[in-house]
Amino acid sequence: MKPVLLAITGASPQVLTETVYALSVQGKTLPEVIHVITTADAKALLVKGLFVDGEWANLVRDYQLPPIEFDESHIHVISDAKGNELVDAKGEEDQSIMADYITRMVATLTSDTEIAIHASIAGGRKTMAFYLGYAMSLFGREQDTLSHVFVNECFEFVPTFFYPTPDDHWIEGRAGQGKINAKEAQVTLAEIPFVRMRNHFDSKLLSHLDDASFSKTVALMNKAQDTLNITINLKERSLAVAGITIKLSPKLLALYLFMLFQPARRVKLSTQFVKETQHTKHYLDYFYQMRGDVRVYTTFGILDEGDFIRREFADLKPLSAKFMQEVRTQLHNKLAEKLPNELVEKIKIHSDGVKGGSTYHIEPDINIHYDYLHTSEFAPAS
Repeated sequence: MKPVLLAITGASPQVLTETVYALSVQGKTLPEVIHVITTADAKALLVKGLFVDGEWANLVRDYQLPPIEFDESHIHVISDAKGNELVDAKGEEDQSIMADYITRMVATLTSDTEIAIHASIAGGRKTMAFYLGYAMSLFGREQDTLSHVFVNECFEFVPTFFYPTPDDHWIEGRAGQGKINAKEAQVTLAEIPFVRMRNHFDSKLLSHLDDASFSKTVALMNKAQDTLNITINLKERSLAVAGITIKLSPKLLALYLFMLFQPARRVKLSTQFVKETQHTKHYLDYFYQMRGDVRVYTTFGILDEGDFIRREFADLKPLSAKFMQEVRTQLHNKLAEKLPNELVEKIKIHSDGVKGGSTYHIEPDINIHYDYLHTSEFAPAS
């Protein structure tokens, strides 16, 4: 498994060399690849210190480090959706851009099962460290680690100190300190335990995170704890929850509507149920309102929507348990592509799993708002 160091830096690029130094002398796994997340102004400091002034090459030489894939192309400048680079990340809007960028990079890297991420929160602004730590908590796996690096106080914020040198190397300290010997610096890397929440997500959601933001992901996790509000729009064929709008086929959405308008949002697939064609009429009424694929009508023994409009139900077939089971599974799969497991669990069509007559239900405490819905004449009395 390839070890990868993911670091954030701000005005002090030294945290990168300090981290790699500490990994080396503490006998921990050294990275084969390094990625750095930073802002445009901080990148200039990083490039100057590490590459122009040669501090990276000095570290590699002094401690005879193995080859590490790291150059200017591995420095990632935080940018918005339009590619505009963040300069100093001081504005309120900048924080959102920073959060989204860090979250997506962590999501992307952790999607590769062949690498192990060592994330360092030692550099950058405090908010950058928070976002990286939180993103690791959301997406980190068992092989991933999180750390911070510390240096003794007299070497903190000294611009010419990059790592403890093997030999005497006198540099100018902070104001009033005079000369200090880089050889005497003490650098400690501490691993930080963190809660891994990755298992709360369905793998399908993880694979679609290019479309999700940090704030939206957190909102979804938080919404799983709250009273839920769902908006169903028949014109758009969509279900919206917690700020996420999910497009559904009429076949799937009609089943959800069918369940919502059952007494107490509950129905038992009894022997009597699967003989009744009234349930088919009720289901098809919602399906028709969304102008669904006409081929679905043939499933129930009628040619097309024309037969349904004319109420030609002589050959109408009942709504079978098999059909409901299959459509329910398809519905849940679509929801799981966009929502965390906790949220799917709250809004899904539940089943008690009884063989030969399962009872389906939707939680009664979910608030539902309907757009472009016409009351069905076939709905059962409440």
